[in-house]
Amino acid sequence: QRQLVESGGGLVQAGGSLRLSCAASGRMFENFAMGWFRQAPGRERVLVAAISRNGSSTFYPDSVKGRFTISRDNAKITVDLQMNILKPEDTAVYYCAASPTTAPAIDVSTYQYWGQGTQVTVSS
Repeated sequence: QRQLVESGGGLVQAGGSLRLSCAASGRMFENFAMGWFRQAPGRERVLVAAISRNGSSTFYPDSVKGRFTISRDNAKITVDLQMNILKPEDTAVYYCAASPTTAPAIDVSTYQYWGQGTQVTVSS
């Protein structure tokens, strides 16, 4: 069964840190680029970090650049998102996703597999 399961969300004060983790079942995900998205209430789902198949390349939008770090462990088939200096505007449901590309995938339409999401709430 091909599945992505996120963990690590929660409530944190502004300026704090959280680490999200995504566990993938099925070794096929070793051949996928991975990404983290977030969706706030009433807003569209947006990319916050992407990593290439082999982990050598990453992409971050300006909104999180310098604060978020994506990493992957292909031996364990996990993808983590370290989030530092969190802001109230980072509050959202965060999703892990997989794209059958080699390079970091920026286009949301390329992602084929999605997790159920984990809530991150940043209080001011």
